[in-house]
Amino acid sequence: MKAFVIGNAALDETVSVEDFPRPGASIFGRALSQDLGGKGVNQAVAIARTGLACHLVAAVGQDARGREIAARLAAEPVMAQLIALPGVATDNSIILMAGHGENAVITTRAAAGAMTPDHATAALARAVPGDLLVLQGNLGAETTGAALREARARGMRTALNPSPLQDYVAGLWPLVDCAFVNEDEAAALGGDARLLSQGVAEVVLTLGARGATLVREGARIDVPAAPCAVVDTTGAGDCFMAVALASAALRGVALDACALRHAAQAAAWTVGRAGTVSAFPDTAAMGAILAED
Repeated sequence: MKAFVIGNAALDETVSVEDFPRPGASIFGRALSQDLGGKGVNQAVAIARTGLACHLVAAVGQDARGREIAARLAAEPVMAQLIALPGVATDNSIILMAGHGENAVITTRAAAGAMTPDHATAALARAVPGDLLVLQGNLGAETTGAALREARARGMRTALNPSPLQDYVAGLWPLVDCAFVNEDEAAALGGDARLLSQGVAEVVLTLGARGATLVREGARIDVPAAPCAVVDTTGAGDCFMAVALASAALRGVALDACALRHAAQAAAWTVGRAGTVSAFPDTAAMGAILAED
């Protein structure tokens, strides 16, 4: 089985602030890190570090940021195809890290939004039945829909984290096997019961310090969060989703409590360190996490 991640690639600039600014305010900040990021890259790198074969397809510009992303991805076990688009700036994210450990993320999407349906369908040319497609909310409506329909036609399993939320996602739920949403996203989408009624086969609710819940028709699995000291929450949700999916895939089973426990351990590792991809468990740490029952 292989995973295919179609999404965005970005460089993350993290700035520490005492608290999030009010409108019109000028505040001091402290530069913390520059790291490889973007939800697509985050998920693909985390999946690849588990040992599951993972293909990443993302768009970048023909600029210095795009070249830096390519260089950083070359050091990862992911099979990356970066589509260098002329006249488009590579995406980047500004992350405000508040003193209480929460963050706010501002992400550009010029490159991700420029990916076309043709890019999406071509990305799945080597997919076979049983492979996994992983998506986020950064792509445009037509491109996301094309990817999901192509995956369905090829007999793939599909997983979507609809973040950042866009209105078009409401029409795509029948094409999604598993939705990963946090509490705010779930509330905005009408709750897990509504998602199931719209055609999603299962929903994973990530609840921060309260753990996570897997909901499918007639079943509910609750898993506590792994204890940790919070340093930086950036990318933790992406790491959780990636490890949950990879854990189940590597064991040849549907999402289960063990997959969520593995994901919780990986997310705890991530929030205990500063940065995005650099904060994820490396391949050795992933192996140790996945070896646990």
